[in-house]
Amino acid sequence: MTSDDDIIAFSSTETSLVSPDAHPVDREIDVNVLRPRRFIDYVGQAETVETLKIAIAAARIRGESLEHILLHGPPGLGKTSMAHIIATEMGAGVTITSGPALEKGGDLLGMLTNLGDGDFLFIDEIHRIPKTVEEFLYPAMEDFAVDFVFDKGVHARSHRYRLKQFTLVGATTRVGLLSSPLRDRFGLFRNFDFYDLEDLVTIVKRSATLLNVRMTHDGALELATRSRGTPRIANRLLKRVRDYAQVKARGKVTPETVGAALQLEGVDGMGLTPLDRNYLNTIIKFYRGGPVGIEAVAATLQEETDTLVDVVEPYLLKTGLLLRTSAGRKASAKAHEHLGMPFQRELF
Repeated sequence: MTSDDDIIAFSSTETSLVSPDAHPVDREIDVNVLRPRRFIDYVGQAETVETLKIAIAAARIRGESLEHILLHGPPGLGKTSMAHIIATEMGAGVTITSGPALEKGGDLLGMLTNLGDGDFLFIDEIHRIPKTVEEFLYPAMEDFAVDFVFDKGVHARSHRYRLKQFTLVGATTRVGLLSSPLRDRFGLFRNFDFYDLEDLVTIVKRSATLLNVRMTHDGALELATRSRGTPRIANRLLKRVRDYAQVKARGKVTPETVGAALQLEGVDGMGLTPLDRNYLNTIIKFYRGGPVGIEAVAATLQEETDTLVDVVEPYLLKTGLLLRTSAGRKASAKAHEHLGMPFQRELF
């Protein structure tokens, strides 16, 4: 049984975890309030943070812009937050867009020509930029210039427009889909990996402070355990648990509250969602545990292949529930055990 004395009080004792201008407020909290503002607020990805701190300090000493930065890894691990933090630490502005939004060259050119000295352009899902638009990035990244072509045929002429020195920050979940010419123009490459349990507990506690949620340490640990190593998921689940606690548990979040709330969401003790379990069940029941091609699984589930590859598979692979072989996907013995199904070992 948890007493009121066990409730964690964050606001007065853990100020280093909370941005100076971010306090609990009596209004709906959006993702921007939970987003860390400075490196001091950012939890996890220690090597990436240290590398970027050094690069920023060196750029400031030289009075230069940062090199172009490519951040890659599964969704929800803090790539967008990192882009905001880098711009803030450099005291520069940031323009945000995404690969699918840049349908025409003019969309990109308008953004590039409006950037100031030292500003940042953040492109999420950069691997989805159309090839015709991507080609405008090459001279912009390398020479800080863009080429405009006027007229056509024999009357065609070009004009080179000089840009201010800017830094492009690209984020992608599929770094292998970037073309070599684009990938080679980035100076800094950083991979984002799933968070360990300790860092996720810290993130949950910080978010609970900002959301003014009363939470025990064990409650934070239980929620972090079910968050798939992903801060974005931890924050989303925390909001659902907060709702449940306010209605069913007098606003107090304990391990029992977390378990009951997330059972309604279909999130099990390992953080698997109904889609995760359906994915593994399909491989086991329909394809005898695999190997099977991802397209076949997607067709059976009536889901997009990209959804399975980008959202479902990374965590299943990380936890050893799924094996990816040259012949296709296989459900591991651990997956059979988790789902309560017998595992048929291969006979050699």
